Amino acid sequence: MKKNNPNFRAFKMLAGLNRRYFPVFFFSKLFARVSPFVNLWLSAEIVTALFNGAQKRKIWTLVIIALAGNLALALLNSVFERFRGHEETVLKQNEKRAFLKKTLSLDYDKLEDPAIRTLRRTIQENACINANGILRMRWMMEYMIESAIAIVLSLVFFAEMVVKMFSVPFRPGGMACLVGMVLSVAAIILYNRYSQKKMDSYERALNEALLDSNRFARGMPGHSKDIRLYRQYVHGEKVMVTNWLKMLREAFFEKAKKDFHYTWIRFLFEFLLRTLAYLLVCMYCVANVFPVGSVIKYVGYLNQLLDSVVNLFYYITNLSSNTQFVETYLSFFDIPNEMYQGSLTTEKRSDRNYEVEFRNVSFKYPGSDEYALRNLSIKFKIGSRLAVVGRNGSGKTTFIKLLCRLYDPTEGEILLNGADIRKYSYSDYLSIFSVVFQDFRLFSFPLAQNVAVAEEYDSGKVIGCLEEAGFGQRLATLSQGIETPLYKDFDEKGVEISGGEAQKIALARALYKDAPFVILDEPTAALDPIAEAEIYAKFNDMVGDRTAIYISHRLSSCRFCDVIAVFDKGQIVQKGSHEELAADAAGKYYELWNAQAQYYVTE
Repeated sequence: MKKNNPNFRAFKMLAGLNRRYFPVFFFSKLFARVSPFVNLWLSAEIVTALFNGAQKRKIWTLVIIALAGNLALALLNSVFERFRGHEETVLKQNEKRAFLKKTLSLDYDKLEDPAIRTLRRTIQENACINANGILRMRWMMEYMIESAIAIVLSLVFFAEMVVKMFSVPFRPGGMACLVGMVLSVAAIILYNRYSQKKMDSYERALNEALLDSNRFARGMPGHSKDIRLYRQYVHGEKVMVTNWLKMLREAFFEKAKKDFHYTWIRFLFEFLLRTLAYLLVCMYCVANVFPVGSVIKYVGYLNQLLDSVVNLFYYITNLSSNTQFVETYLSFFDIPNEMYQGSLTTEKRSDRNYEVEFRNVSFKYPGSDEYALRNLSIKFKIGSRLAVVGRNGSGKTTFIKLLCRLYDPTEGEILLNGADIRKYSYSDYLSIFSVVFQDFRLFSFPLAQNVAVAEEYDSGKVIGCLEEAGFGQRLATLSQGIETPLYKDFDEKGVEISGGEAQKIALARALYKDAPFVILDEPTAALDPIAEAEIYAKFNDMVGDRTAIYISHRLSSCRFCDVIAVFDKGQIVQKGSHEELAADAAGKYYELWNAQAQYYVTE
């Protein structure tokens, strides 16, 4: 294979993920493939001995050797097969880990890119349909290795027959049989290649139909409440039965019809091949060139050889048809990270004296022509409380994503202590932020690991942060304390927590990190305004001398902040305290404040 061949590259990648797997696989298949040849050879010797009237002792000796040989090969094969199964599991897990590691190592903008999300989903869906992609490539490579082993063994055992054939004058009939077998093998190989190319188009049509039905079926359970309440299963059943099932039925029928057409033609070539093999061996056996028992082993050797050659080329063709899926798989690993990682270290300041400035920052999301933020300039006063408010879609969360350097600005620059944040080590820069996003996630791990986001943690600090975040009372009811697993995905003793409790754990996580910047990006949006305001006010006391940024579209939650930045259409249209902004009747804040306040004022 060429060095740039996708299949060669993917095979090399798999071999690197578990270096023991393919050597163990080789020996497992070697002992499995040796067994039929040994049986053919010993069976032929026993039949010849019986035909020649050999002594019983010799016959029984051959029988015992056959049984002992089979037992030894079976035991060896069993041992290597057991190792192979274990190493295969390790290989599969390592492949999944490599895929996940690549996903997590991508620049954040790549993770949010719809095209890359579609690519990841396509790779996973391809794997569910005929194992297309890396898995099918591995299977074909394994079958090719197994076929190659069988070919080598066939030639080794077949050498005896060749020597005997050439020890006597060559027979014209033998030449005709040999030529016929070679032509039959060539015909089968070429026909397999032709039929496989024809079948590829039907496979693609079937794959597309399966993709749509799988996506629909997988999405239905995730909306079970709506499905029951609005009887959407009626519509879903209609879509599945009327449309996709009909399409699938037609695609399967067309594929089966073509497959049968190609199969019976291939069967005729294979029947001719085996007939010629029998004729060749029997011709020399009748002429007393071969012992009578040799019919068994030589025909067996020939069939093993011919089948292995045919299968080898079949797998090569199948491997070729799978190349497009392997290329799709590898294209995910080829996605480059373009975000500059920087090299400067952020000072670990005990006084938390960090200053951040947005200077004429504008930003467009990848693939969009519209600015999400435009000419934004703001400087954070260290230790102050900044509230970011505005309507949905005004650019609040985008502002935080840029601050945390999940994205880089399209125009302008963001400075930390006077230096462009792109010059700082990326991981080092992220360490100065504790953020609770509105779409935060807790994981099915123990409570303490969710708070510390690590396997090793300070138990006292975890408990202190949970109590500060208002989770103390609930913690006291948990039988395993901070070791209690969340949810029941991995542990039946796991506990289900409410949305409000989850928010408190997320706040405790932000406190545990103890970063100089603490950001709440509407993590309490699902709560009522009064409850949200209470949590924000309490959390404000927790953050101490750290710089805190609160984001909310509810203005009442952030009245305590030193500065309120009002966002509108991707720009900061106002800045000031609540009193200053509320007094400006011409301002956006005044408009938003009165629009919200009317729902909480009683006559």
